[in-house]
Amino acid sequence: MSEAAHVPFTETKAPESAERLHKGALGLIDISASTMANIGPAYSFYFGFAGIVIAAGLGSPLVLLVAIVAIALLGNTLSEFSRAHPSTGGFITFVGKTFGGTSAVTTALVAGIGYIIAISSVLVISGGFLSIMIQYYTGTNVPWIIFSAIFTAGAMVMMFRGVAVSTKLAGFFFGFELLVLLVVSVALLIKNGGHLSGVPFQPSHVLNGFGGLGLAFPLAVYLFIGWENSAALAEETNNPRRNVPRAVFLSVALMALTYMLVAYATVSGFHYSATALTAPLIPFISAAHGVAAWLAFIGYMAGLTSTLGVLIAAVNSQCRLIFNAGREGLLPRWIGRVHPVRRTPVNAIITFVAIASAITLGWALGHWIGGHGNSLDALTFFFESSTMGTIMILFVYLASNVALPFYYRRYRPAEFNPVKHVVLPALGVVAIAIPIYYLFKPGQADPYDWFPWMAVGLIVVSVLYSIWLVSRDPGLGDRVGSIVADE
Repeated sequence: MSEAAHVPFTETKAPESAERLHKGALGLIDISASTMANIGPAYSFYFGFAGIVIAAGLGSPLVLLVAIVAIALLGNTLSEFSRAHPSTGGFITFVGKTFGGTSAVTTALVAGIGYIIAISSVLVISGGFLSIMIQYYTGTNVPWIIFSAIFTAGAMVMMFRGVAVSTKLAGFFFGFELLVLLVVSVALLIKNGGHLSGVPFQPSHVLNGFGGLGLAFPLAVYLFIGWENSAALAEETNNPRRNVPRAVFLSVALMALTYMLVAYATVSGFHYSATALTAPLIPFISAAHGVAAWLAFIGYMAGLTSTLGVLIAAVNSQCRLIFNAGREGLLPRWIGRVHPVRRTPVNAIITFVAIASAITLGWALGHWIGGHGNSLDALTFFFESSTMGTIMILFVYLASNVALPFYYRRYRPAEFNPVKHVVLPALGVVAIAIPIYYLFKPGQADPYDWFPWMAVGLIVVSVLYSIWLVSRDPGLGDRVGSIVADE
């Protein structure tokens, strides 16, 4: 056994150019489509909007508008970082480069945990949605786990083949769902044209005022999770300093317009009745069925392609975060290996999906042991895991906003702009603090009441581990951001 085999992974240098991804394989349209596929407007809206209506009532479209402003503020932070230091590590690189090795390892662990928990909800709902669709049209109950396993395996094969192939497939799925959402929404507006009004955008119709807005706000933010996808694809993007920021704002803008149209059309389709809106499992499809049965069918198909697009796009981008952390020595180096021919992060993809699958199994065992085996449906897991994952991810967003002004003052003082680098990220901190507050607020239903404290526990453990790791390898901080996307 070689001497290097006895050295902890953190005490080795980051791999050199042999572990580089396929540079220049993607263009602006590719990463924008992948980002919007990761957001998955049909997937997110179908299962998220009813919860927003329950919390905020008929003023739900107004809540979405507030969430759009918050995401735009975050978009400024990501764009400014990517313009200065494009990196596959995304937020991990940005926070670590600003505050040092301990923060880098902590962010790598927190982001990795959050995204893996969140992606487990996608693995499950990809099969769960098809199971729901088959049940609706045939009355046959096919276990969702069968479809989930097939879809996950197929998505992994596409990702192994290459980033261009898998990204274009995710983009194709997104294109179909976007077309369906627009067609159905226009049909709803035409049918209900006689009683359209501005009720959904009037603050007086937000249930319980600011309290209802605050309660619904985290759910509205969740609809946009994935907006940061393009940053992790920087190394494979041509001219990332220009195209990544453009992709961020292009994606957020198009998704904002889509959500506002679909939300308004859905509320109008139920004649401004909050009670009617929250009665069906998927309000949008129910409203589409009220216009024509074939619209409901293509609505279901859009939901299915949306979940598959999210599965591919999310794993593609998010696994690259832990890949880069492994490549730079923040996590075990074997995670940072690429396929010698296809230049894909195969080990990171396998690790990402394997841990997500293990989380799903652990959740199922927990329900069985706790005597709740009858609640092992895909939707229950979706809501629980997506909430837990979102809590972790929100802390990463928060840290990145705090880091931006310090980064520019330290590394690019000549470009420092008080508005872009202080005012906007400060507003971003406030925007993220609101959903964090309401997720931690006492009175949540079980098991959501202990999710925030579980998140805090994971963060504390991550910090302690990071301190220990950096004490063993003081040079770790110097490797953060050492691999720049366009160099």
